[in-house]
Amino acid sequence: DALCTRLRTEAFVTVDTEFMRERTYWPELCVVQLAGTGEVAVVDALAPGIDLAPLGALFADAAVEKVFHAARQDIEIFVLLFGDVPRPLFDTQVAAMVAGFGDQVGYDALVASLTGGHIDKAHRFSDWAARPLSPEQVTYAAADVTYLRGVYEKLRARLEKDGRLEWVAEEMAVLADP
Repeated sequence: DALCTRLRTEAFVTVDTEFMRERTYWPELCVVQLAGTGEVAVVDALAPGIDLAPLGALFADAAVEKVFHAARQDIEIFVLLFGDVPRPLFDTQVAAMVAGFGDQVGYDALVASLTGGHIDKAHRFSDWAARPLSPEQVTYAAADVTYLRGVYEKLRARLEKDGRLEWVAEEMAVLADP
């Protein structure tokens, strides 16, 4: 609750999830990663007794833009949990396409191109439902939303400069339809 209260003061929050889908029809949310301008959090969504309602309130707050990369599966999870799409929504994969990076640009390539950073994908296919999470898993999860801040800021500036931000808004309206 305290984390989400702090993040509701931000202009934007970067978001990612780690989930398991191999044994279930619906994705099982295991971890939610969140970052504001000065804070990064890796939330164990499987922690006994955890109340994710404050996260739902953050995602419903129209004053805070929610930034994802390749958001479709994340959106599915949050529609199942909270009954709606996080709004307003910004998907850097869609924005990268509009900015000229090509269709379905990989996140690691986008991070390298825009921030000079490197994403270690060694834990991409971890068992995110196993507890305890390893320190390496937590570091990996935090890096995704940490780099996403810079990717978002650079993409948004580029789109504004090129007069293409409205194009992205049109695509986000489609993506935000539950």
